[in-house]
Amino acid sequence: MAEGTSRLTGALKSKDTVLMARALREMGVTVEEPDATTFLVTSTGRLVAPAAPLFLGNAGTATRFLTAAVATIEGTVVVDGDEDMRLRPIRPLVDALVSLGIDAHCPTGCPPVTIHGTGRFGSGRVEIDASLSSQYVSALLMAAPFGDGAIEVALTGKDIGARGYVDLTLAAMRAFGAQVEDRVDGSWLVQPTGYKATDFHIEPDASAATYLWGIEALTGGKIDLGVPTEAFTQPDAAAQATIAQFPNMPEVIDGSQMQDAVPTIAVVAAFNNRPVRFVGIANLRVKETDRIRAVANELNRIRPGLAREEGDDLIVNADPALMDVAHRNATSRIETYHDHRIAMSFALAGLRIGGVTILDPACTGKTYPEYWEMLSGLGVELIPTA
Repeated sequence: MAEGTSRLTGALKSKDTVLMARALREMGVTVEEPDATTFLVTSTGRLVAPAAPLFLGNAGTATRFLTAAVATIEGTVVVDGDEDMRLRPIRPLVDALVSLGIDAHCPTGCPPVTIHGTGRFGSGRVEIDASLSSQYVSALLMAAPFGDGAIEVALTGKDIGARGYVDLTLAAMRAFGAQVEDRVDGSWLVQPTGYKATDFHIEPDASAATYLWGIEALTGGKIDLGVPTEAFTQPDAAAQATIAQFPNMPEVIDGSQMQDAVPTIAVVAAFNNRPVRFVGIANLRVKETDRIRAVANELNRIRPGLAREEGDDLIVNADPALMDVAHRNATSRIETYHDHRIAMSFALAGLRIGGVTILDPACTGKTYPEYWEMLSGLGVELIPTA
């Protein structure tokens, strides 16, 4: 959406970013990949209507961000995904777009979303319910510089999932020339500046780093990530301080601002010296799968009674005895529910317990295509199964 050519360095190449890049190409943007971690993106500054519906798999970030972005297009656009994406809520974002005068529809409250655009994005105040996801807010904010006038984005309540990611959004917008004012009432005022191309470096993925921090905790080892923890600006980096307290992690962990790190911490918590209750994680029920239920189910495959759900809280009944050699011959077949984070986090259990089998290991390609190669590089033995 920025006029000119932008060079993005340090970029992750995964299934999600491949789907996003393909969608942008279908809307008239040139996206080149000169090396493994760089995108060259060239645009006129305006997207054009694609010839067919945009298919985004189960990439929730891409689906939400593009739902707002395509509302700036003159023409009809359908934003769709796979069967799992079609179960993930998007109505709060669609309702916000409608309040700006945009013709947008999602009959089920989930994708597919159909938008009949006029090339105008409206102006004035728009309110949005961000209790399910901060990505609704980020999507609106990123499209707001294409308004007919200034747009004020306000929350309908105080709850917002992972607010720190909105701060990352604002930093990126400003780097591309947007003028955004953080207001004292918690709203944001965005001027109709559009964007200008720039070079932008992307810091390493803190959500992916949580698995490495988990490996350190469970093995007593040390891994050089190539970047100090304090250099991360992503909210999930807060997980490092919690994981570093293992085997005496806190009895209550608030996961509201580091949601993608919760499955990692929960698996590590299974070996903790005391039980752990995870709170503030209701949003995990509308991720790639219901992660509260998935984590509880799979921990109970490792040992019945190891975890339970209590409302929207997750209780992990820690068992430090799982660290003992006696458990090296155990057998657990872990269902991943097509969810990359379930696969990657439960692989950590296999560092201490024998016979952990991860079903559908290829699902990690969604955000970490080289995950298994990384484990092998650390000396972890991986045995293919039929």
